Amino acid sequence: MMEAAPQPAFETPLLALHKSEGASIGTWFGCALPDRFDSWLGEYHAARETVALIDKNYRAYLQFTGPDRVRYLNAILTNNVKDLGIGHGVLSLFLNPQGRIQAEIETYATPDSLWCVSYAMIRKTLVPALDKYIIMDDVTLADESENWGTLALEGPLAATVTKELAGVDLADVEELAFREAQVEGIFCVLVKRSPMGIAGTELRARRGDLEALWKTLRQAVTSAGGQPMGYQALSALRLEQGVPWFGYDFSDRQIPHEAGLEDSHISYSKGCYTGQEIVERVRSRGQVNRVRALLAIGGQAPPASGTSLLADGRESGHVTRSAFSPALQSAIAMAYIRREDSASGSELACGADQARVIAPPLAAGS
Repeated sequence: MMEAAPQPAFETPLLALHKSEGASIGTWFGCALPDRFDSWLGEYHAARETVALIDKNYRAYLQFTGPDRVRYLNAILTNNVKDLGIGHGVLSLFLNPQGRIQAEIETYATPDSLWCVSYAMIRKTLVPALDKYIIMDDVTLADESENWGTLALEGPLAATVTKELAGVDLADVEELAFREAQVEGIFCVLVKRSPMGIAGTELRARRGDLEALWKTLRQAVTSAGGQPMGYQALSALRLEQGVPWFGYDFSDRQIPHEAGLEDSHISYSKGCYTGQEIVERVRSRGQVNRVRALLAIGGQAPPASGTSLLADGRESGHVTRSAFSPALQSAIAMAYIRREDSASGSELACGADQARVIAPPLAAGS
């Protein structure tokens, strides 16, 4: 596996600013990021009801140039890069030859390059792993991670704030498509992301501009009735949405079908890529022994990562990530369990509590 960085966590560009403003700091995706700014429940409700501002500086940014860049990336990533239009992006996986997940990668096409966005915690192993496949191809890989950072706006008013600040109407932008824009004179690349189907935006900017951009966005978000959101709230929200996190809910311990990524991250018509033989073999056989599932837990205390799950007294799987769910008013967890135990409504034992397989996404108050 491409291991996450050992402690201490990677310091992030806005760490000093967050600390000066009293944020509680934790380790998320191997990086020092805010657990919460104030009340995590208030931050959660901002993302659900108004707008939340998120520091997403856990990323690695890799730029590929050269005439063979499209052919090269199309041959090593699981999704279709060859037909990616300028100004658009796609989610993919980077697999090893045994079909196990080495990285989750977003790829974006510009007129003269392809940008790949992954995770800082695997950057030191991902870059050489990608580089070793550049053999006869005329491709140049440049690690731009030290030069860029990302902030995000999420929630029902995110599109309104984006239009007011950047002049970009997200209704005119496709999912994972991007636009270049200025926010108070700061150059940004805006990517449309729509959790729960609600349009939001990620803003990639030069590292030297991130503090000014954060302050501008924070003022606009506060004026709209929202607030910054830390990762305690974000993790709970993503669990309710059924969204797995790389390094937490899937890694090189899984193949795509176990992780439930076969529909969102894979093209079955693009041609050969690293690990394709395993992916096609699983698809043709139509099953894996264990699958990722979302569980509602009977108690309010979230179970620890690794907690065993039992079905009729036999071992079925384990918890990967958990949180308290405001929507359910109980604990919620992502887990891997045996396929025969994964139907919606199936019950399992989780320590002293009962767990039930549920289907995301969960509406607020459900």
